[in-house]
Formats: sequence, C-alpha cells, structure tokens
Amino acid sequence: QLQLVESGGGLVQPGGSLRLSCAASGFTFDYYAIGWFRQAPGKEREGVSCVSRSGLSTNYADSVKGRFTISRDNAKNMVYLQMNSLKPEDTAIYYCAADATYYSENYSTLNGYEYDYWGQGTQVTVSS
Repeated sequence: QLQLVESGGGLVQPGGSLRLSCAASGFTFDYYAIGWFRQAPGKEREGVSCVSRSGLSTNYADSVKGRFTISRDNAKNMVYLQMNSLKPEDTAIYYCAADATYYSENYSTLNGYEYDYWGQGTQVTVSS
C-alpha cells in the first residue's frame, strides 16, 4: 500500500527553524519526483518546493527561496524540507506528494495537479 507520511511540524517562533520529513513506502521511490505543498486556512494550496527523481534538480516558490532547502535520500525513501528563518506567513499544513510524470531524471514541478499521491499533512505554526 502506497504511503506518504509527514512529520516534524510544530510550533516555532519567528526566525526559528524546523525540518519536515516525508517517509515513503509501498512504491518504487526513485521513480517519483517529490513535492512539498502547503495550505493555510482560507487560502489555496501552494507549491513550496520539489525535487526530481535523481535529487539533482530542485525548485522553490519565490516566497521560500533562500530560506527552505529540499533534499531526498533514495536509499532511505525519505524527503526532507529544512525550513529556516520562518515567518508567520509560513503557517500552514504542509503536505508531501509524489509525481510519476516522467520527462527526465531531473524533472519536477510545483504544479500540484500533476501529483498522484499525497500524505496527510503536518501542521506548522510560526508564532510568538
């Protein structure tokens, strides 16, 4: 059974850091690009970051560039999102998702409609 399970969310003060983890099981992990998305109350889902199958290519939303770093470990079926310099506007539920679309080993997209499988999400709250 295919599963994506997020962890690492919580309450952090502005300027603080969190590392989110996404554990994958039940599918051939390195056949999928992985993305992180978020949704705040009353707002549309937003693509935050994504990483290609190979792990060599990454993309970031402008709102998180320079603050967030995505990485993956294909040997462990894990994807991570290191979030630094957190701001109150980063508060949201964060989801990881898997995309089977193949154009190249270095392809990934922030278009959530392309993703096939989603985790249940982890809450991130940035507040003093």
